[in-house]
Amino acid sequence: MSETVVDLVQASRSASPAEIASHRVSIDLDDRSYGIEIGAGLLGRLQEGLALPSGTSALVVTNDTVGPLYGAQVVQALRKRYPVVHTVQLPDGEEFKVWETLQRIFDALLTHGCDRKAVLFALGGGVIGDMTGFAAATYMRGVPFVQIPTTLLAQVDSSVGGKTAINHPLGKNMVGAFYQPRLVVCDLATLDTLSAREMSAGLAEVLKYGPIADMEFMQWLESSVDALRARDRVALAHAVRRSCEIKAWVVSQDEREGGLRAILNFGHTFGHAIEAGMGYGVWLHGEGVGAGMVMAAELSLRLGLVDDAFVQRLVALIERAGLPTRGPVLDAADNAGRYLELMRIDKKSEAGEIRFVLIDSPGKAIVRPAPDKLVREVIDACCR
Repeated sequence: MSETVVDLVQASRSASPAEIASHRVSIDLDDRSYGIEIGAGLLGRLQEGLALPSGTSALVVTNDTVGPLYGAQVVQALRKRYPVVHTVQLPDGEEFKVWETLQRIFDALLTHGCDRKAVLFALGGGVIGDMTGFAAATYMRGVPFVQIPTTLLAQVDSSVGGKTAINHPLGKNMVGAFYQPRLVVCDLATLDTLSAREMSAGLAEVLKYGPIADMEFMQWLESSVDALRARDRVALAHAVRRSCEIKAWVVSQDEREGGLRAILNFGHTFGHAIEAGMGYGVWLHGEGVGAGMVMAAELSLRLGLVDDAFVQRLVALIERAGLPTRGPVLDAADNAGRYLELMRIDKKSEAGEIRFVLIDSPGKAIVRPAPDKLVREVIDACCR
């Protein structure tokens, strides 16, 4: 994308939160277009009026946290649409987003004799969604799948847009494919069972949309973050809807992250380094993004793109969301050097040059490199 400024103000404006009970956001990708259904109590009505793909069988992929909560309800609903429904339950956690766990999905598909008309259902958070999508993209060279995200982070980000992947010890999401789901079903009722920590982690992916795309949304978040943490259903509906609207608009312009879509990774270059450096699962993804957004904003400030007032405003919002605003020390001898080493593996890097998502001005994002010396100063200033 070079240094072209991205202005997403033209993205469609949503209705006021009070008008939202349930809603459908569309992603326009020609023959790969699909809908994002947002509402409460959708899990028990999967067979009613939703555009589920046809198939000879269904495989519900979940984990040992979500499965006991919602697995039986989803299986019961799907049995009204599919001749046979199978399940596979994986261990819960980012540290299990690896080849060995992925193979368990293939084992289930092959053991049950699932053919090319099998439909996979990802019932869980971002890890389950990413792995199920990757399995669907590669099993028999591609079978349909449906995202049923049960965390806030997954509902507003990872379930939308077709990024599927597993982690490598040297980098997050480095092995994967672009493969779009046929449908995304966001049941807001599933957010009631999240821990406070998981809710805050999900809010990181909501907060990023304001600085990169919509300052009116950021202003609304400043007035509504307490309600979101308290799981107010109306506030959550608006936050999920607006986040999906912005992401849908970006993805429709740049499905495979050739330029514009990279702005959705605001805070992620630093955040992924934190996750990899600490060991996957020690910091939640959203926690890394929270601290990463502070670093990216500070880098934007030192490059003269934004003023200190904006940075402090964003830091205050991140802190109110219950997220860390200071990064961890990954190497006591050369912390900044360790961050730089990990960030050079980032997918946005080109020929070893790290490209950062920065705030060019409030509500507008830009992707560009920065001098190592300046990045080191930012890391030193923003870490414990």
